[in-house]
Amino acid sequence: MFNSIINIFTDKSEFIWFLLRIPVVLLALSFHEMSHAYTAYKMGDDTAKNLGRLTMNPLKHLDLVGSICLLLFGIGWAKPVPIMTRNFENPKKGMVLTSLAGPASNVFLSIVAFILCVIFSVLFGYTDYLKVASEGFGSIFAFILCLFLYIFHTANLAYAIFNMLPVPPLDGSRLALAFLPDKFYFGIMRYERFIMIGFLILMYVIGFSWLSSLIYLISDGLFSLVSLIPGLEGVKTIPDVLFYFLGNI
Repeated sequence: MFNSIINIFTDKSEFIWFLLRIPVVLLALSFHEMSHAYTAYKMGDDTAKNLGRLTMNPLKHLDLVGSICLLLFGIGWAKPVPIMTRNFENPKKGMVLTSLAGPASNVFLSIVAFILCVIFSVLFGYTDYLKVASEGFGSIFAFILCLFLYIFHTANLAYAIFNMLPVPPLDGSRLALAFLPDKFYFGIMRYERFIMIGFLILMYVIGFSWLSSLIYLISDGLFSLVSLIPGLEGVKTIPDVLFYFLGNI
């Protein structure tokens, strides 16, 4: 884990990846938290709105430690959106829908970024691995744009999957615990911070390779699926082309 931090500042490709992750983190976290705030507001709770959380301004959402972890390790968190469940007509339903809004927003961003990545990669000729390997990536702007969209796609996918884990206070726990009686649901929520600390310690010990494998399995599956369309057979090579350019820049 710490070797990966050192590599950021000693390896050119790792440093470029790190720089592109900065705007990705700012956009992904802000949209995620704003989606929580907006859904809570539509469900009847204006607490987050009144506290200025219904915004894309990252300064309103970012947690310093969580943001640094997300940049360095790909996993992190933002400041929780304040929610007063008593303002919901149905507290449990309101909490579940508000929690799901965050991961759903990241899935949406991931899909949009994927589509744009495919479109621009096709336009810039990044679907012929052998050709681009011999002729180069052409415009540096074209390469950076496609790489940014690819990172934006995979990072939002990772953030959505991670937040859907049924571990308090992650968003997925609201859905999983919603099937419990209210007494147990809100009782567990009181200890969510301690549960999260224990979970992060566990993840530090076993690592996040399982999450990376899942992300790239899904992402590569999407590129392969699009490559089944006649005329777009080379789309499945887009990640390989981008990584080849990144390693030889």
